Amino acid sequence: MTDYDINLRRLRMMWRIRHAEEVIAGWVESGLARTPCHLYIGQEAVATGICGSLTAEDQVWGNHRSHGHYLAKGGDLTGMLCEVLCRASGCAGGRGGSMHLLGREVGILGTVPIVGATVPLAVGGALAMRMQGKGRVSVAFFGDGCVEEGHVGESMNLAAIYRTPCLFVIENNLYSSHMHIRERRVKDNIATMADLYGMPGEVVDGNDIAAVAVAGATAVARARAGEGPSLIEARTFRWRGHVGHRMDQDVGVSRRGELSEWLPRCPIARLRARLLEAGVAPTLLEQLEVDSKAEVAAAAQVAEAAPFPDPSTLTDHVYAGGQS
Repeated sequence: MTDYDINLRRLRMMWRIRHAEEVIAGWVESGLARTPCHLYIGQEAVATGICGSLTAEDQVWGNHRSHGHYLAKGGDLTGMLCEVLCRASGCAGGRGGSMHLLGREVGILGTVPIVGATVPLAVGGALAMRMQGKGRVSVAFFGDGCVEEGHVGESMNLAAIYRTPCLFVIENNLYSSHMHIRERRVKDNIATMADLYGMPGEVVDGNDIAAVAVAGATAVARARAGEGPSLIEARTFRWRGHVGHRMDQDVGVSRRGELSEWLPRCPIARLRARLLEAGVAPTLLEQLEVDSKAEVAAAAQVAEAAPFPDPSTLTDHVYAGGQS
């Protein structure tokens, strides 16, 4: 595949994530979406860049903000939107909502909203992969606010000791809920965690799809070769608040006004500008955006019309020996 094809595919995926999130934001604002929704707008290059090096057999462990991870890994768009609205045809049967997405067929065994929980799960998956010897990779996506959790360090240490094929991707958007990183850490030095566990670690521009993709491809290749885990800190910024549709506001607390600095660094706009510089016709890029909006709108229409789960199935999947 040529660089031209790869970049068009990347742009198409980032548009898909952006438009899906904008639809969900509208549902949150109108009250149609009733479960908490943590939007990924502004961070699209991280999931897209990392997942571009993965296969369906590789695992991705996402957190509360995982619509982008789910789609970039190949998850079903309509199934995700149905799940956000808790419809029976959702990817988790309407039982998980926004934060509990499932896509076994593409290596998503469940997204987890518990802070830092993606890390030990990813390491467990990677340990199993190492024992099976099939050359697969397990990726943990988590935020900068997770690194202060004790089990994150413990999991990284175990991953390093057993040289598991694991990739730790820290999406540093500067905020843990409403708290800025400078309010939580004496030094802004998250990537140096890798040194403690003897693994490679690097900081990349999380809004530069090319930089993320190169770092991801290097780490994934290293893991497949049996060389153990790596850490990538992707510096980025979410345009919306911690949860909900509001711009630049977290749980009722206004941020420090950085959004105006980050909007010009939009990962989609940056890739689009590169494609134009490379001679790609503007009409082609405009059509990609139009097609993406149409695809998402059609999926949203299906989700809005889909039925809720039958109340008689309420206790299914709860007790051993029940429905599975």
